[in-house]
Amino acid sequence: MIPGFSAPRPRDQRSYDGRKMKKLAFLFPGQNSQYVGMGRDLADKFAVARQTFEEADDALGFSISKLCFEGPDDQLKLTEYQQPAICTVSVAALRVLAEKGVTPAVVAGHSLGEYAANVAAGSLQFADAVRTVRQRGKFMQEAVPAGQGAMAAVLGLSSEETARACGDAAAETQRVVSAANFNSPEQTVISGEAPAVERAAQVGKDRGAKRVVMLQVSAPFHCALMQPAQDRLAELLRATEFAAPRVPVAVNVDAALVTEPDALRQALIRQVTGAVRWVESVQLLIAQSPAAFVEVGPGRVLSGLMRQIDRGQTCVNVEDEKSLESAVSSR
Repeated sequence: MIPGFSAPRPRDQRSYDGRKMKKLAFLFPGQNSQYVGMGRDLADKFAVARQTFEEADDALGFSISKLCFEGPDDQLKLTEYQQPAICTVSVAALRVLAEKGVTPAVVAGHSLGEYAANVAAGSLQFADAVRTVRQRGKFMQEAVPAGQGAMAAVLGLSSEETARACGDAAAETQRVVSAANFNSPEQTVISGEAPAVERAAQVGKDRGAKRVVMLQVSAPFHCALMQPAQDRLAELLRATEFAAPRVPVAVNVDAALVTEPDALRQALIRQVTGAVRWVESVQLLIAQSPAAFVEVGPGRVLSGLMRQIDRGQTCVNVEDEKSLESAVSSR
């Protein structure tokens, strides 16, 4: 349940604003939160969610809704489909929440999720977002030949020590490897050329990492190898209209609250090669003293990371009718 929230009666909807509800921070998930069947319950139960899937289908020129609802799983895992699929489910959930009178005071998204965060803030139109993330996925997939890149999650080692392990491995191998996602105090994801990632993983283990898990990914995201993808995406984003957001967006690459349209565009460009500074971004949001965090979209990855960052925060997820009703039920 969201602290301080009591669902308004329909006749009260117009006057329902921040004065009647403590402010909320919305979080939007990134890649690997997908699963076959995601969004189907929302589309079945809520017209605005169904309309969101129809809008995505029209914008993309194929049925992303069918892929979300029915799979196949191997296609849904492909980056160019996974990205618009997750974005669509997140925005569908966002719009259902808005119908219930639940809106954010501040937003953030993990990597891909920053596009849905911009939609939530009103700085980016949904159709533009879903079209762009599909191209983003294609550009990222095509930037590095299959098998040449790798990513690994380093667990139980400080982010500073993990970054040093990457630096030492890069110097030793003369190949690219760097910290890509600062996900929690207990988890840092590294990315780069496969031999360098493997060497950095071993260095991390030697220096006390509890575990290193090689990730099943289609490309080495958020590292210098993604520069070709960043360059191609920059052309698209520079031609895309951004508006002044209604609420601040905590951008990944700077861990800063941004309210200027071009700065939001530039943050989305730079994040392709830049690291996701998630811990700092969440800490920045915590400093805004939200009553609760709401993970809007498929899965509970960000809720899990929140427990590792600050167990004292309330974080609920909304991805279907059951989780929605649980989140907005009155005290």
